Amino acid sequence: MVMASLNFADMVLTFLALLGPQKVLLSFARIARTLDSHSLRLVAIATAATAACIGTVCALTAQWLATFFHISSASLELAAAIAFFVYAIGLVLGIHLDPTESPHAPSPESREEEADPVHPFVSGFRAMLLPFVVSPLGVAAALQASLSTDTWGGRWMVAGAFAIIALLDALCVLVFAPLLVRMHESLLEVLSRLLGVLLAAVGVQLFLDGLTALGVLHASH
Repeated sequence: MVMASLNFADMVLTFLALLGPQKVLLSFARIARTLDSHSLRLVAIATAATAACIGTVCALTAQWLATFFHISSASLELAAAIAFFVYAIGLVLGIHLDPTESPHAPSPESREEEADPVHPFVSGFRAMLLPFVVSPLGVAAALQASLSTDTWGGRWMVAGAFAIIALLDALCVLVFAPLLVRMHESLLEVLSRLLGVLLAAVGVQLFLDGLTALGVLHASH
């Protein structure tokens, strides 16, 4: 059994928990301290478009990548489940696993991850590479969901769900860009912890599905 039971709404919710505004706005709020609103909007649009393209590529090439690297759907499910669960526990406990997500002032060693007002677009795009554009969790989710279907329609559905969340993130940044500098992280932290519970459940389900696909568990259990 693989994640074929997930419908489009389930995929959107999964990507929302991984790449939603509650996660991305924290990173954008950090670079907003050094960028003007116009530059921040340009970075938001560019990173969202790039993230959507990467999600589409992952969804459409997942079968080929799994064959090339000799990765089974079950092994990817187990790996993704562990990553999901660990990340979810971090959200629930308020532990930021990505340095760019920390709501506290950056240390001198991490200042290179901030945006440079002299080169706002390039530095802002670079600062958002890991937490948003090529998020390891987002890529793993796109690959795993794509491997759960054997049809091109299902793969395009995964790509569409990924693109919707990227678009939602960009819209949220465009709307809240003037407020990001003064935005308090408390509300976003509460939402992150609530979604962390959902993501933990997704991780457990993926882990059980992986064990079932390997024959460790029976589907009736």
